[in-house]
Amino acid sequence: MSGADAPPAGLARRLFARLIHIYFRFARGLTMGVRAIALDGAGNVFLVRHTYVPGWHLPGGGVEAGETCARALERELEEEANIVMAGSPRLLGIYFNTKATRRDHVAVYVVEKFRQTAPRLADREIAEARFFPLSALPGGTTLATRRRLAEALEGAPPDPFWTPRS
Repeated sequence: MSGADAPPAGLARRLFARLIHIYFRFARGLTMGVRAIALDGAGNVFLVRHTYVPGWHLPGGGVEAGETCARALERELEEEANIVMAGSPRLLGIYFNTKATRRDHVAVYVVEKFRQTAPRLADREIAEARFFPLSALPGGTTLATRRRLAEALEGAPPDPFWTPRS
């Protein structure tokens, strides 16, 4: 297929994300994920921009079979951020994510004691990842990310849903 015949990159990303959700729907009866609000003590939060979905997100991912949420959080922080936790995270909440499926839940933790072993370089999964000042989040920061930050840091009332219900 020539470059002119190839589907737009945004369409390919959406199709890939949808295929992953379809796979998990049949592979697992219920999905569970974890996300981290990694705060560096200088007023910065770590965010990632994936190659397959738009926007800036809190780092995290799926909990594997036989894995605790705490272990999944450690693994995902190491994979997506080169962050090694140095203390216990604080559970902010568990959210029902109805955007892609009615089977997905996300546990969000606040992580304040950690060290980053190296800057996170881009690869096939992560387009970009770094710390941002809380007062200057990048354009494209997702609504769900902004809501979790407001709940964790500004006392906003918790919402049991990952994103607003339509």
